[in-house]
Amino acid sequence: MTFKELELFYALCDNPHISQFSADIRLTQSAISLAIKSLEKKLGEPLFDRIGKKLVLNERGRVFKDNTYHAFLSLQDAQNLFKEDKVSGTIRIASSKTIGNFIMPQIIYDFLHVNKNITIQSQNKNSTQIMELLKEGKIDMGFIESEIEDTQIIKERLAQDDLIVVSSDKSLNKALFIDELFYKKWILREEGSGTREVFLKHLGKSVKELKVFMEFSDFEEIKLLLQNNKDAISCLSKHVVTKEIAQNSLLHVKIKNIEFKRNFYCVYHKKKYISKALEIFKKFVKESI
Repeated sequence: MTFKELELFYALCDNPHISQFSADIRLTQSAISLAIKSLEKKLGEPLFDRIGKKLVLNERGRVFKDNTYHAFLSLQDAQNLFKEDKVSGTIRIASSKTIGNFIMPQIIYDFLHVNKNITIQSQNKNSTQIMELLKEGKIDMGFIESEIEDTQIIKERLAQDDLIVVSSDKSLNKALFIDELFYKKWILREEGSGTREVFLKHLGKSVKELKVFMEFSDFEEIKLLLQNNKDAISCLSKHVVTKEIAQNSLLHVKIKNIEFKRNFYCVYHKKKYISKALEIFKKFVKESI
């Protein structure tokens, strides 16, 4: 079996639509099909089920991938040592909404500027979804903002973040106890988000008194509602509302006796092979964040 056959096989595991994959890598569908059939012939059995226009990894294909992928990545690293630019590859990441929308874009931009042979495929999910993607092997690394614990996942602290209570009601420009604000219409992130989890956890026993009026997965919807409705209130990362506070369209409401702090984490599966490209990217994120 050839290195190219293996490279195409692992790529198709994540992108079963052969026509789309063909366009992405600028290789004809027939060439891709021939390479996969050649690999299957050498192994003596099919690795994919042909369903419609898709190649769906079958049970033998999954066994082959699980038992060979780490060795392939090691071989890829060894091959890269002999190239003029020594690091290349594709890194698949997912980030929680705060990190993904307000922190990672600039870090990724700066990283790619100096690592021209590395490609990053990035998506935004909530922390719970990211943990599932890691366990399913669909991403290489995640960046989350919650205290999720899982024996299958390695978690490394990156930085600390502050959550703040915000509203457009200027009469709240004073220090208040959190329960003095429970009469407001609280708009929170959806269940599973790190922002919501940290906020509710810090409320302690008084969380039973809080009534959630609305919930959203998108920050922009929450901020727009806050700006247009003085009776609305929320708790968001300071990174999310920096511009709105500077423009005086939202107010940072000071809370007595509670600080809503949390950590940003880098997470990956404990059995994940950390390639040279992934190790360099992880180090770059730690230094940048």
